[in-house]
Amino acid sequence: MRLVVQRVSRARVTVGGEETGSIGPGLLVLVGVGPDDGDAEVQWAVEKTAGLRVFEDDAGKMNRSVEDTGGGVLVVSQFTLYGDVRKGRRPSFIGAGPPELAERLYLAVITGLRARGLETGEGAFGADMQVELVNDGPVTLLLDSDRLF
Repeated sequence: MRLVVQRVSRARVTVGGEETGSIGPGLLVLVGVGPDDGDAEVQWAVEKTAGLRVFEDDAGKMNRSVEDTGGGVLVVSQFTLYGDVRKGRRPSFIGAGPPELAERLYLAVITGLRARGLETGEGAFGADMQVELVNDGPVTLLLDSDRLF
């Protein structure tokens, strides 16, 4: 599973002009699912997202998590995180998980974050989405479970 996590002042997702999710201060999380991902990767993604200490404490150090700050999380599916551009100019997406698996795990990440009491917005799986955000910092992190398991 691959995540792009961005600390934001605000973020929102629209599909066909209709808003599907929005947050104020918190994290925008783009989620890509690989073909071998499963429940362990979902648990990892939920724990890592909820516990990442990327918000400033009183001393100005990045030492607080989204749980600590009461911020929101906006989760957006993005299979293009598995795009391979090593050859040619057009990305190959054969490394991405199949849509049925990806949707199930994407929804499980959302469910897991909500179970932790986090305000969690979401995109629309498989839709053409417009994502708007104000990156705070900017702080952007790339996380890849393949490097862990």
